Amino acid sequence: MKKNHPVSILVVDDDKTHRIMLKTMLKQWGWQIEEADDGTTAIEAVHSTPFDAILMDVRMAKLDGIEALRQIHAYNPAIPVIIMTAYSSVDAAVEAIKIGAHDYLTKPLDFDRLKLTLTRALEHRQVQENKDFSRTNKVSTMNVGGIIGSSGPMRELMEMVSYIAPTEATVLISGESGTGKELIAAALHHNSARRNGPFVKVNCAALVENLLESELFGHEKGAFTGADRRREGRFVQANGGTIFLDEISETSPGMQAKLLRVLQEHEVQRVGGKETLAVDVRVLAASNRKLEEEVAQGTFREDLYYRLNVVPLHVPPLKDRQEDIPTLAEYFVGKFAKKNNRQVSGITPHCMTLLLNYPWPGNVRELENAIERGIILMRGDYLDEESLPIPVRRFAMENETSLASTVTPPGSLEEAEKIVIKNILAETGGNKSEASRRLNITRKTLLSKMHKYGLT
Repeated sequence: MKKNHPVSILVVDDDKTHRIMLKTMLKQWGWQIEEADDGTTAIEAVHSTPFDAILMDVRMAKLDGIEALRQIHAYNPAIPVIIMTAYSSVDAAVEAIKIGAHDYLTKPLDFDRLKLTLTRALEHRQVQENKDFSRTNKVSTMNVGGIIGSSGPMRELMEMVSYIAPTEATVLISGESGTGKELIAAALHHNSARRNGPFVKVNCAALVENLLESELFGHEKGAFTGADRRREGRFVQANGGTIFLDEISETSPGMQAKLLRVLQEHEVQRVGGKETLAVDVRVLAASNRKLEEEVAQGTFREDLYYRLNVVPLHVPPLKDRQEDIPTLAEYFVGKFAKKNNRQVSGITPHCMTLLLNYPWPGNVRELENAIERGIILMRGDYLDEESLPIPVRRFAMENETSLASTVTPPGSLEEAEKIVIKNILAETGGNKSEASRRLNITRKTLLSKMHKYGLT
């Protein structure tokens, strides 16, 4: 949406009465409306006019909405297209989402939902057009909580988070266990317009289906044995904020159907109740499995997958962001030294080399646990290799020969030192006095090492 022109929406429907009704309603909301009576006319209009959004029927006589969507998306994928359908079949809706539709609505239209959906689509378009703003500045002003890392993969991830956070888009976060998917979800919430609302987290793998249903949607008194009072579910608790559904792949087919209904209708029903409750909740979901593979195997609903996967985010494993290991290790040393009332001067170079070379199958969580164990068991002033868990030390011994031929050794100690200094300087914004304090060396020594490693 350009600042100097009114919002322009194209309404595409071969039902003239319905088209006129929509035009009247949307104009009352302050938007400029153009009309098209079939898919072919809509495609021609898109080529000549820069619309901010399109509201289009699926079933039309000359060219249906699916094919028109396909051609419009191929010409300009930035225009959000909202599909309208009078049919209960999810096939058309899923196909539309696959091709690139922003969302879909079911006829007869709920006007409150129509306005909300269009508003969110327009907000999403605005965010896309604002991508010319400084990426570095935007990321640097984010509230990122405990997310640590300045590697290429992490910079790209946080860049994406900075764009997605202000929108209302549903986000599917993928990544191996221990990579920090919950931290990414928290960053999305805390940098959104919902930041002052609740952030509710639910581990879908922790509860069996009937308990998970009660946890998510609530229950009425007497709905089941032990239900001695009415209880509000997590979706109602998250109203006005964000709900994070972790390990969404662990839900049953029945629960997946109920979640799909919430995403479509924006309402929930307590277990044992008849009343439906409207909820205004942004949904973030995460899985350590590849959901597209689960869909192919028939264990996860395809329609729910496309509803959740509006914007996908992948959190890289620690092995793909090795340069972040020194910064993470230093952070965890400080954290657990304080927690356990230990005086720790730092990490020995050889210990850092072991940390850099270990593959970390458990990712950041495994590194965190290793450092905590090391802080508890260390005997000197520095965290050394003897304090590390057996798997890390065993890997080093078993791979001593092969590691000797890698890029890191024989200059591994210097390489580790260089990485540590580089990351500390990045963390302190180039403040050499603060960096030397953290590294427990003099400023003169730091300047000498910076010159040695070409960091000046």
